[in-house]
Amino acid sequence: MNFDLTEEEEMFKALAERFVSDHYDPDKRRAYLADADGFSHRNWHLLGELGLIAAPLDEDHCGLGLDPTGIATVFEALGYGLTVEPLIESILVAGRLFAQTAPEALAGNWLDTLASGEKRIALADAEAGSRGGNLWIETRAQTNGDGPVLTGSKTFVPAGSGVDGYIVTARSSGKPDAPEGVGLYFVPANSNGLTVRTWPMADGSVAASLDLESVRVPDGNVLSGNYAHIHATQTLANLARAAEALGIMRRLFAETQDYLRTRQQFGQPLASFQALQHRMVAQYAAIEQCRGLLDLALVSQGENEFAEAVTGLRAFIGPASIELGHEMIQMHGGMGVTDELPIGHGHKRLLVLSRWPDDPDGALDRFAGLN
Repeated sequence: MNFDLTEEEEMFKALAERFVSDHYDPDKRRAYLADADGFSHRNWHLLGELGLIAAPLDEDHCGLGLDPTGIATVFEALGYGLTVEPLIESILVAGRLFAQTAPEALAGNWLDTLASGEKRIALADAEAGSRGGNLWIETRAQTNGDGPVLTGSKTFVPAGSGVDGYIVTARSSGKPDAPEGVGLYFVPANSNGLTVRTWPMADGSVAASLDLESVRVPDGNVLSGNYAHIHATQTLANLARAAEALGIMRRLFAETQDYLRTRQQFGQPLASFQALQHRMVAQYAAIEQCRGLLDLALVSQGENEFAEAVTGLRAFIGPASIELGHEMIQMHGGMGVTDELPIGHGHKRLLVLSRWPDDPDGALDRFAGLN
């Protein structure tokens, strides 16, 4: 199997790495997270100019048509740089879902601005009852002569702060856990009856919760998709999340290697202690296992096994990444959790990646066919 990158994939990898080297260090990262929306809008527009926002979108949707291998390559590089821009939630999830399901007139008004970074949207799907990534939608869509009216709450919308619109899932019929009867509706952020509250997540990014009180949706804002479209979109997004987590794991491992080589105790560098060597080897093996599962998913693209391979990857990399983070923090001691070092920053991001949109147990159940 040839895992060499194509010329296009090498170019996008180089773009991502150059973006990181030019615009990221611990101090800058803290400043980006201090923004009200949890990231740098200047960086977001720069990513648009570089084509990294448009890259994951299909070519007929104002994008560059980057395939899963290219997407994994880019997000691993961004993960290694500990970037905070919400490309996964805003583009791979909401952007792709919108591009695939929006009516022609609505897409014509929004797609160009989404691909360029001028505007952002978010998927508002999770509700209080949707534990472990399971389907649970109580938000109602009641139809009258003037179009659907949405009433309900969305408790968790990642990267939902400061967006220009939301893709809201709502139910016209059926029980909360039934995939049938669920529709997708595009709700501009300034819609009457929509209340948005924001709050910081564990990694410093900003999420939102929505209250919809008789929010009227024009017929032209009713999307054509159903819950199957969300599932397909989240599969590709989970591949990117896993690639980002792998990049973060590599970064934490490299930082700890450097620390063990320079920090001395009893007149010897910590790297010379056999017990620490064994622990580092165990974590190196975990990184290589994650790499192997990522490669398995990539060679399965275009086949029915792709979604299954991504689910298995997610079930493994979640707990493996958290264990690696714990080990790297312990080897640094108390300074490992300070804001001055990348270790704590990366570990917090791994915590979020391992729990959203489902936890490892939920992913493992799906991989085993139990859910």
